[in-house]
Amino acid sequence: KVELMRPRQAIARNTVEALQSGMVFGVAAQVDGLVARMVAELGVDPDEVRVVATGHLAPLLLDEVDCFTDHEPWLTLQGLRLVFDRNC
Repeated sequence: KVELMRPRQAIARNTVEALQSGMVFGVAAQVDGLVARMVAELGVDPDEVRVVATGHLAPLLLDEVDCFTDHEPWLTLQGLRLVFDRNC
């Protein structure tokens, strides 16, 4: 088991840091890359796009992902509450 945390640097010195680097920096690069492709396909101005980081592990990536504009850790639960309120 490897603790999910930001490693000291991208180039690892041991197996644990290599796994952490891949998990944190790899996922951050995937998010930035995927959002860039979506923005290009939509043909919109990147400055007008909002990308929301949500979920329990979002804080781990906030400083690593360049495209995040907002952080809403409880977004899913807020949405479920809205659905509940509308149906009760």
